[in-house]
Amino acid sequence: MGEQGTSGSEGGGSMVEAQAPAKKGDGRAADPRLQGISDAIRVVPHFPKPGIMFNDITALLLRPGVFKDAVDMFVERYRGMGIAAVAGIEARGFIFGPAIALAIGAKFIPLRKPGKLPGNLISTLHLQIILISAVTRVIP
Repeated sequence: MGEQGTSGSEGGGSMVEAQAPAKKGDGRAADPRLQGISDAIRVVPHFPKPGIMFNDITALLLRPGVFKDAVDMFVERYRGMGIAAVAGIEARGFIFGPAIALAIGAKFIPLRKPGKLPGNLISTLHLQIILISAVTRVIP
């Protein structure tokens, strides 16, 4: 659902300019949705500290069509692969992970920093062992 450019023509009308899909390095056409997704991500240099390039996805989330495109691209990539769980790291993982998990019929596992939730802490190594033994495939 990327947006298409228009150019004015005489008489006040507009016409859509057709563009050939860009080719990837392997000769396949690049997905046209990528441009809309890329355009909706604002890069904020030196935030929250010098040297960090923060990718702000707020505008992407405010554009339902572009947000859907981003989720759909993940779903198309992983559907039919027998994935039983999607693990999402806070905070962006909590936004995209549940939507992807729901669409592919998988469980969603929220991953939080230590001390953010009550209960026992499961270490990274322990979590990996549990996931490997409990599910066939996990999207990290």
